[in-house]
Amino acid sequence: MQHRAVPVRADKGVAKAILATLQGRIGPQKFNAWFKRGTRLDLENDYVRLSVPNTFVARWIESHYQADIADAAAAHTNKKSPVVVTIDSSLTAELGRSQLDSQADIVRRAAQGGARPRTASRQPALRHSLEDFVVGESNKLAYSAAATLAAKADPSFSLLFVHGLCGVGKTHLLQGVCNAFARLCGNGKVRTWRYVTGEQFTNDYIKALRERKFSEFRDRYRRLDLLAVDDVHFLSAKRGIQHEFLHTFDAIYSHGSRIVMASDAHPKLVADLNEQLVSRFVSGMVVKIDLPEVATRIEILRRRAAAMKLRISAEVIEYIAAHIRGSVRELEGALVKLAAISALTRKPVDMGIAADALAEHLARTDSAMTLGDIESAAAAFFGITPADIHSSRRTRTVTVARMVAMFLARRHTQMSFPEIGRAMGKNHSSAVLAVQRMEKLIANKSKLTWNTPLGPKSMPAETLLELLSENLS
Repeated sequence: MQHRAVPVRADKGVAKAILATLQGRIGPQKFNAWFKRGTRLDLENDYVRLSVPNTFVARWIESHYQADIADAAAAHTNKKSPVVVTIDSSLTAELGRSQLDSQADIVRRAAQGGARPRTASRQPALRHSLEDFVVGESNKLAYSAAATLAAKADPSFSLLFVHGLCGVGKTHLLQGVCNAFARLCGNGKVRTWRYVTGEQFTNDYIKALRERKFSEFRDRYRRLDLLAVDDVHFLSAKRGIQHEFLHTFDAIYSHGSRIVMASDAHPKLVADLNEQLVSRFVSGMVVKIDLPEVATRIEILRRRAAAMKLRISAEVIEYIAAHIRGSVRELEGALVKLAAISALTRKPVDMGIAADALAEHLARTDSAMTLGDIESAAAAFFGITPADIHSSRRTRTVTVARMVAMFLARRHTQMSFPEIGRAMGKNHSSAVLAVQRMEKLIANKSKLTWNTPLGPKSMPAETLLELLSENLS
């Protein structure tokens, strides 16, 4: 009997050792800019896989560091393995603005004759403010609610839940609320606040459980005047942690304190979320942030280009804004690419350079919705991560989520079957079969079934697609 080969991944210790060797080869500045955050290294059978957040980073690493990665891996595996660079959109959140600045700076200096790049300055934990949030039709209600909750001594509401696709400004708003509230605290009153992600809250809870320090954990959270929780959908399917968060929520809310949360999906669309939590979340102000419209995109590009000290005409900015209709991160990524090409060619960014440089990117993002948006929405609904969709896992839940994401990608984007397959780490036929199966389920009015920690769950395929499409629109 033949057994199917199972990918062998390097444990964290080996991967860490390989990355340490790589840092020694290329230097700490370049390593910090390109590898420290937003990348993941795995050893799978006979090759080295490096996952990165976007095409620009992938191409730069392939052009400049592929041999260094192979040599670093060989030093710890005693064999020379090919290096495969893949794109994993779930890593985008780790690629902060400070790293984008650092990468662009390295490219500029390389074009100027290899001058040593400066070390990127450390950003404060909460770098965003409400003052530098670009307000437009897509987000003005969310902004107004956030500003009211943060700045008024006695706001008319104390609970705000904002939701929307990745990269539309949810984190910016939450951090801005915290910074504005900190200034409010200076009016002769001592008030406490905390900004955490759903993952950080989970880690704090696990640490308290392990060290038996629940009293300290509860004192740290339940006596706050403001609690801001980003990526609250991370609590999905974690029953024990949801139970603790429910009591934390009730303790803060009962004292009249303020709570602001953010998620990729509406509370009712977050998979395996305690019904008691859902009912509490929707009892406050629930506001969706949409993708920025053209006027907002122009202003975002203008401000970001000024911050990068990138000389770019209003005509080029309008061209980018007209054609890239996705998230703020996509807009920033386009500017970083143009800055890199401008530095390498030593020419200012004009319409010709912009059109040539962004041609492939524009072809993939010519709709208002991207594959990354679809993957994030599907992952939140099924209680997994976008990385799971890209993985080789074949559990029922991951398989269903991947099939749904592929179908929605064909429906809402201009990506071809090969492009969808490659983007998800699969092949052309996988995308074709996924779409065909979904079409058959819809035609037969059949249900999709998947597993949750609370047992199997099912829903008509057409109803599920409508829910996700509504959340994406």
